[in-house]
Amino acid sequence: MPPMLRPLLRGTTYTRLLHLWVPWLPFSVWMFIDPATPWVPALVVVPLGLIPAVRRGEGVQARLLLTPGEPEPGISEQPSASRRDRLRTVLWLAVRMALAVVAGFATVWLPLLAYSSGEVVAGGSPQGVPVLEDASPHWAYALLVPLFLVALYGAVVGLGELVTAAARRLLGPSVAERVAAAEARTEQLLERTRIARELHDSIGHALTVAVVQAGAARAAGDPGFTDRALAAIEETGRAALEDLERVLGILREPEKPVSGRPTLTDAGRLLESARASGAQVDAEVTGPLDTVPGPVSREGYRILQESLTNALRHAGAVPVRVRIGVADGTLRLEIRNPLAEGVPGPGRGSGLRGVRERAALLGGRARTGPDEGDWRVRVELPLG
Repeated sequence: MPPMLRPLLRGTTYTRLLHLWVPWLPFSVWMFIDPATPWVPALVVVPLGLIPAVRRGEGVQARLLLTPGEPEPGISEQPSASRRDRLRTVLWLAVRMALAVVAGFATVWLPLLAYSSGEVVAGGSPQGVPVLEDASPHWAYALLVPLFLVALYGAVVGLGELVTAAARRLLGPSVAERVAAAEARTEQLLERTRIARELHDSIGHALTVAVVQAGAARAAGDPGFTDRALAAIEETGRAALEDLERVLGILREPEKPVSGRPTLTDAGRLLESARASGAQVDAEVTGPLDTVPGPVSREGYRILQESLTNALRHAGAVPVRVRIGVADGTLRLEIRNPLAEGVPGPGRGSGLRGVRERAALLGGRARTGPDEGDWRVRVELPLG
């Protein structure tokens, strides 16, 4: 089929035509009440457009009939929230009514003129069509039939495109709605980033502990040590599976509130896991950890987890010094471990970048790098 005729096969063409016909309904009803004043229904456009819920109804109808199946049609389904929204709704109703009048005449008179032209060619006398009532039969009238049909096609397709463009312009999202949509998209991206960090920290920590424990057990050749290593691997793997199940639950049901994420009050299991892997962990906690706000405590837990994972992965079973303090409205974390010989430190991967990003998102700061022969991670997070 020629490209020009393809709109005839699209359902959108006919749903748009239906949308154009809908405003004819009040006029048709009024014709039975008072045929002498058919323009009266047009008077309700202004007061009707000022009702906030009307904008929502027009938006739903426009999306359903003008842009069916489009995920982002650019038409709002929210009620009027400002004076500008109400004025745009009034203008939309006026434009829609004007286009409906044009569409009504085009879809009634153009087919009638095409049929009447063919009737004249056949020697008939069309009734109700003043232009052709007195026409004499002639073959030339046959040329008008395709002309009227092409005009009908152009009117149906063109008016459908025009009313859709008007809907996007006048029923499109307001500035406040666009800001809200941008904020929602930003929140979605931040949530995805957070989930990626959660998986990196949790699964990365579990795999690091498992690798270190397995290597130490093989090197030790001691059945007792091997049993303890396997127990530590089992415990760490179970905790990682719980974290994985929780994150997958968030992905499956994103509308559910996040709950059950570990906080710094659960830091003991991280420290024991590191000790079971052979690290000599010297931990000191000062201040009331239970008063730390949930978001800060959860991010602090992940920062500690990533720092211990890096120490095990890059330095092995070395002494690790952990200091966690809450004072003066600030949570302070410091994790130090000796730098392994020939290893410049774990500063090239995504883990420490995630530590810095977590701190920045909470309005804090993180410093990572060599310090007096140690690798140091120092983080300060405000509690406010």
